[in-house]
Amino acid sequence: MIALNSPLKPDLKKIQKYLEQVNDNGWFTNFGPLHNELTAKLEDYLGVKNLLLVNNGTSALQVAAKTLGTESILSTPFSFVATASAFMWQKDDVAFADINRNSYNLCPIAIDDAYRKGCKADTVVATHVYGNPCDVEAFDELSENKNIKIIYDAAHAFGIKIGNDSVLNYGDASTLSFHATKVFHTIEGGAVVFKDKANFDKAKELINFGIQATNEIIDVGINAKLNEYQAAVGLVNLDEMDNVLHHRAGLFHAYCIGLQEIVEIPSWHPQANVNGAYMPIKLANYNQLIKVTEILKENNIQSRHYFSPSLDKIFVDNFNYGTVNCHQVCAGILCLPMHAHMSLADVAKVITIIKKAL
Repeated sequence: MIALNSPLKPDLKKIQKYLEQVNDNGWFTNFGPLHNELTAKLEDYLGVKNLLLVNNGTSALQVAAKTLGTESILSTPFSFVATASAFMWQKDDVAFADINRNSYNLCPIAIDDAYRKGCKADTVVATHVYGNPCDVEAFDELSENKNIKIIYDAAHAFGIKIGNDSVLNYGDASTLSFHATKVFHTIEGGAVVFKDKANFDKAKELINFGIQATNEIIDVGINAKLNEYQAAVGLVNLDEMDNVLHHRAGLFHAYCIGLQEIVEIPSWHPQANVNGAYMPIKLANYNQLIKVTEILKENNIQSRHYFSPSLDKIFVDNFNYGTVNCHQVCAGILCLPMHAHMSLADVAKVITIIKKAL
């Protein structure tokens, strides 16, 4: 079988050394030595500051919003469900605007139009879909002109740069998921990168029950800390990232070359690299999608109709400023196998079967 995804398997011998260190010093959580080491190494590797490790990507979104004082959100309907539900869970108001038809990312023009129609959201949450950066300059302009905050869901964008700058340095906050299915993982985990140090300091207190360094409780907080065992996995996996990202990018480019005349592939940010987080293609219609999916399955190849359905069809009571483009993309979107354990021969086989199917 060619699996849709296969998580990166950390070296057990390397993990054992870290776990022995944890057991010896008896510090298992609460900003321990490995937590701090992973934080420093991730900041260096990604080219960011103010990176706060948390227990998962959903917590990352929620902590970012709470820290920034978010109450109402305008977001994309084309993303994983947590991009909306994380905020709805904590009673934030969430509305949807349309995506760009070519990049599949939240469209700045649609956002501007929503505000012209009376949208009062204090924050825009945009996903770098499949690791493809949003039009960050346009969102910077919107943030300044509309006096709104920008949170980027960067769960797919580990290692992505625009030019020489990390995509995580844009917006008021960017959130990462370190779930086992992601390019880089700590089994479960995540992070928030804040633009401002003051917000980082506040968030660090919020994820520790609102407790300051002086042990004074200054706010209503939660427990969203990453523990030492998970940090150990992260440290081991981070050692492999250069090879993993290079390999996955090679698979992505091979797919694109083999399928460019056959299916639609989202247009990539012209100044950005790729990390091979996903391999999305869009078929002409739903019937073609079903046909390709079934033929892949017959050949023992997994695929996923991802993302679908559009989030505005799940959360039907949320206000919708128009999502025509999103519905068109959802009707034919399919993610093909993509992971660090795949070979170029696997990619060639998938391409051949899709060509025959179409």
